[in-house]
Amino acid sequence: MRAVLIVVLVQCLLDASLALHCRLVAGSLKQIDASVGQVFGVNQNDQIYTLYGNSWTQLPGALKHVTVGPSGVWGVNSNNNIYKLVGANWAQVSGLLKQIDAGGDQFVAGVNMNDNIYCLGQEPTVGFKGAGSPAPWQQLPGALKYYSCGPNGCWGVNAADQIWLMKEVTPKACMGSQSWQLIEGALSMVEVGTDGSVYGVNSVGDVYTRDGISLSNPAGTGWTHLELCGKGKHVSFDLGHLWVITTDNKILDCI
Repeated sequence: MRAVLIVVLVQCLLDASLALHCRLVAGSLKQIDASVGQVFGVNQNDQIYTLYGNSWTQLPGALKHVTVGPSGVWGVNSNNNIYKLVGANWAQVSGLLKQIDAGGDQFVAGVNMNDNIYCLGQEPTVGFKGAGSPAPWQQLPGALKYYSCGPNGCWGVNAADQIWLMKEVTPKACMGSQSWQLIEGALSMVEVGTDGSVYGVNSVGDVYTRDGISLSNPAGTGWTHLELCGKGKHVSFDLGHLWVITTDNKILDCI
């Protein structure tokens, strides 16, 4: 999949006055994650890619979900084994997760095959170097199928597509307040950007962004529907770019 980005501009309306410009990117991915200026993704064959300049470069190994953020590069494979990229190699981390997120402030979080929710605090996350490094996962209350963290809290969705927010999350207290706030709406996945922005996709492929998020109001004020050309199934946001994986695995870079 090493290919140059195809410069195809597609103009889609967010609303009557704001236009979103999307570029169709060469290649095919089923999941993507962007943070701290880096973009990673995996394809239908669990091959792992990262974007260097205008080209995709394949990494060794196989993952079904990959994530990049202040906590480094992490992923999980088809057996739900957890890995961290240490140097140029994938080091296995104890535990099992089906989805993982490295967007927290030097901590990671995710959910397992039973929708149990876990996080790994700052010290073991940063300090993990491979075999022998401790990984004391902490279990949060509740059940979620997808969980993502940022500077103003962690957002997740459950099997019924309900949206939940965990506040008071810090590097040394990754479990936060342990009290969930229900957010109006319904999403099948949700992602928090490094800047605290929140984007999500619902069950029919519509993409939304959360308005009004701030340190004083981490829940925000409402949802804005983003009218894209086509339907999405996975999104990620970083440095002004909204990355969208469409239902047919096309890659869009939207600004």
